[in-house]
Amino acid sequence: MSEDAETPELFALLDDEYARAILTETSVEPMSASTLSDRCEASLPTIYRRLERLRSCGLISEETELAPDGNHYSVYEARLERLELTLENGDLEVSVTRKDEDVADKFTRLWEGMQ
Repeated sequence: MSEDAETPELFALLDDEYARAILTETSVEPMSASTLSDRCEASLPTIYRRLERLRSCGLISEETELAPDGNHYSVYEARLERLELTLENGDLEVSVTRKDEDVADKFTRLWEGMQ
């Protein structure tokens, strides 16, 4: 079986009902953790734990938005576009296709990683 290092973690994550609900909801439109908590019927700590795991697998992105009152908050959007399993001649392969990031988003992520 051919498996890259992230495959077991990815399978475990996608086995979680809250992670799947978060991906489903954020594939329609970006949402805050609070909105996700309501839509997924899960506590905020549960949502934040799943968001962190989804982000570490590259399946969700986080952006900061400015509220009308001047405060800021994070919104999350699914990056997972396609997940394919191929079984051929005794070989199981997993292919993950993620939505492309905007160049500015890539720069921001790089900058944040350096701090």
